[in-house]
Amino acid sequence: MLQRRPPIPDWTGLPIVLVGLMGAGKSTVGRRLAARLRLPFVDADSEIEAAAGMSIADIFERFGEAHFRDGERRVIARLIDGTPKVIATGGGAFINDETRALILKQALSIWLDANPAVLADRVGRRDTRPLLRNRDPRQVLDELARVRNPIYALAHLRVPSHHAPHESTVNSILKALRL
Repeated sequence: MLQRRPPIPDWTGLPIVLVGLMGAGKSTVGRRLAARLRLPFVDADSEIEAAAGMSIADIFERFGEAHFRDGERRVIARLIDGTPKVIATGGGAFINDETRALILKQALSIWLDANPAVLADRVGRRDTRPLLRNRDPRQVLDELARVRNPIYALAHLRVPSHHAPHESTVNSILKALRL
């Protein structure tokens, strides 16, 4: 059973964690948001790859998704250390109950919500996403959105991500944060 959306805390320097489906712009928007806020930026997927010494695709292929999610949870727990920063997570991170509970309790979560058609256009340009290998990106993203969007909706804030410059999404986040 899904929890209720937590109250939106005033942003007082908590880590900001961006969540949403692959292609929503978490890494690109996260870097720009961090620059505007003069905060460090951390990409959880890059941290996972560094910790494992291999790519996410290789982790999935060699050890499976469950192993990857466990490592992802541990890396995100390490990153949410109470210091102000912007953290981009992988698309499945917020779906894990433990990871989501940690993010909701110790950070400010922002769901970058994008239409699956927009996402399919964005992610179709690269073949680095394990969940899309040898599959139709639009079909996969439609299914992921159906399953995951109700969970992403538990994030503190929801900000739309459209076919628009990334600065537009950054501005929407700053407005939602009342900054």
